[in-house]
Amino acid sequence: RGLKQVELFLSDGVVGMKTALARTYPKAHFQRCLVHVMRNICAKVRVDDREKIMNEFKQVHQQTNKEEA
Repeated sequence: RGLKQVELFLSDGVVGMKTALARTYPKAHFQRCLVHVMRNICAKVRVDDREKIMNEFKQVHQQTNKEEA
Protein backbone atom coordinates (compact mmCIF):
# COMPACT_ATOMS: atom_id res chain seq x y z
CA ARG A 1 0.00 0.00 0.00
CA GLY A 2 2.87 2.35 -0.58
CA LEU A 3 4.70 1.90 2.71
CA LYS A 4 8.39 2.08 1.92
CA GLN A 5 9.81 1.70 5.43
CA VAL A 6 8.75 1.32 9.04
CA GLU A 7 8.25 4.78 10.53
CA LEU A 8 6.91 4.17 14.04
CA PHE A 9 6.84 1.45 16.67
CA LEU A 10 4.50 1.51 19.66
CA SER A 11 5.35 -0.78 22.52
CA ASP A 12 4.92 -1.39 26.20
CA GLY A 13 8.08 -0.88 28.22
CA VAL A 14 9.61 -4.28 27.58
CA VAL A 15 13.33 -4.16 28.36
CA GLY A 16 15.59 -4.04 25.32
CA MET A 17 12.86 -3.39 22.75
CA LYS A 18 13.87 0.19 21.95
CA THR A 19 17.52 -0.76 21.51
CA ALA A 20 16.72 -3.77 19.32
CA LEU A 21 14.36 -1.76 17.13
CA ALA A 22 16.88 1.06 16.75
CA ARG A 23 19.46 -1.45 15.52
CA THR A 24 17.08 -3.08 13.06
CA TYR A 25 15.09 -0.01 11.96
CA PRO A 26 17.37 3.00 12.57
CA LYS A 27 15.05 5.51 10.85
CA ALA A 28 11.93 4.47 12.76
CA HIS A 29 10.64 6.38 15.77
CA PHE A 30 9.74 4.65 19.02
CA GLN A 31 6.87 5.56 21.33
CA ARG A 32 5.73 3.98 24.56
CA CYS A 33 2.08 2.94 24.59
CA LEU A 34 0.20 5.64 26.51
CA VAL A 35 -2.13 3.12 28.13
CA HIS A 36 0.87 1.31 29.60
CA VAL A 37 2.46 4.60 30.68
CA MET A 38 -0.75 5.66 32.45
CA ARG A 39 -1.08 2.28 34.17
CA ASN A 40 2.52 2.49 35.36
CA ILE A 41 1.96 5.99 36.72
CA CYS A 42 -1.22 4.90 38.52
CA ALA A 43 0.66 2.05 40.15
CA LYS A 44 3.14 4.53 41.67
CA VAL A 45 0.76 7.13 43.13
CA ARG A 46 -1.73 7.04 45.97
CA VAL A 47 -5.28 6.08 45.01
CA ASP A 48 -6.55 9.47 46.21
CA ASP A 49 -4.16 11.26 43.81
CA ARG A 50 -4.73 9.16 40.70
CA GLU A 51 -7.53 11.15 39.09
CA LYS A 52 -5.66 14.45 39.47
CA ILE A 53 -2.38 12.97 38.20
CA MET A 54 -4.07 11.33 35.19
CA ASN A 55 -5.85 14.57 34.27
CA GLU A 56 -2.53 16.44 34.43
CA PHE A 57 -0.80 13.74 32.37
CA LYS A 58 -3.50 13.95 29.70
CA GLN A 59 -3.23 17.75 29.60
CA VAL A 60 0.53 17.54 29.04
CA HIS A 61 0.17 14.89 26.35
CA GLN A 62 -2.47 16.84 24.42
CA GLN A 63 -0.28 19.91 23.95
CA THR A 64 1.04 20.62 20.47
CA ASN A 65 4.66 21.22 21.50
CA LYS A 66 7.10 20.74 24.38
CA GLU A 67 6.94 24.37 25.45
CA GLU A 68 3.17 24.25 26.00
CA ALA A 69 3.43 20.89 27.75
